[in-house]
Amino acid sequence: MTDHQTARRLAALDQVLILTHRRPDGDTIGCASALCLALRQLGKTAWVLPNEDAHGLFTPYLEGVLAPAGFLPQHVVAVDVASLGMLPDSAGAYKDRIDLVIDHHGSNEGYGRETCVDPSCAACGELLYRIFQAMAISFTPEIAMLLYMAIATDTGCFVYSNTTSETHRIAAALMAVGFDAQWVNRRHFRVKSLKRMQLEGRLVQEMELAQGGTLAFAYVTLALIADLQATEEDLEDISSFIGQVEGVDNAVTIRQLSPQECKISLRTDGKTLNASAVCALHGGGGHPAAAGCTIWGTPAQAKAAMLAAIEQVQHG
Repeated sequence: MTDHQTARRLAALDQVLILTHRRPDGDTIGCASALCLALRQLGKTAWVLPNEDAHGLFTPYLEGVLAPAGFLPQHVVAVDVASLGMLPDSAGAYKDRIDLVIDHHGSNEGYGRETCVDPSCAACGELLYRIFQAMAISFTPEIAMLLYMAIATDTGCFVYSNTTSETHRIAAALMAVGFDAQWVNRRHFRVKSLKRMQLEGRLVQEMELAQGGTLAFAYVTLALIADLQATEEDLEDISSFIGQVEGVDNAVTIRQLSPQECKISLRTDGKTLNASAVCALHGGGGHPAAAGCTIWGTPAQAKAAMLAAIEQVQHG
């Protein structure tokens, strides 16, 4: 669907429940809350489904939009959710009745009745900005802040390779509405907990390099999390950290979820290695420079599996 087709479809919906993805980030939270407020601006009833994985870093953006118990939606919309497998457990009852999916992942599985996907967008927030324009939504400071936060967090404050001139143009337009962008940037990019800094130090000490130092593996094990007593907020966007090491073009972060389950985050330069193609070999996906998957096994087994997948994509 085009932006205008999606805008018309959204304008026709009412009693809407909006879904976010498992272990939600700023893009899915910001988009869900902004869409909720935009629909309410049109006189619609809209709520965001509570996500059991959401943590304190993002709770301020959900105030006043979380669906009350007993809300029975007529329509369901998912934002920034590439596949049914990415939905949280709380969304289980709605998996077979998703009316519309708005997303920017090229790996989107097309699970909704209707889909609006644009992989050229750095963030789903960028796509939603265009859709709101087509809907003639008034960009209030609150809506502008939510979309800005969505875009800023998915671009690493505009430093990731997915950032384009259009990304900057939209961010500038949102800032011109008038909200405290400094508060958003400081909250997400300048302030770190002591546990987070200790975690980063341990990751550097324990990381492993391959392919002449251009490929790095970092391990966030259950033991490490327990040792530091780290929270989900401390772990937010940890996958982008190892890629900051000089000389590292591609970085794999292995987050151990259980003794035999690992969540994989792959960050690449987006040119020499397609992250989505690598993760697709293990049932995942994402973007050329940022993708993820789940591998069943120990962290050491996950590393071996990812290294084999990377080499397979590199050498055809």
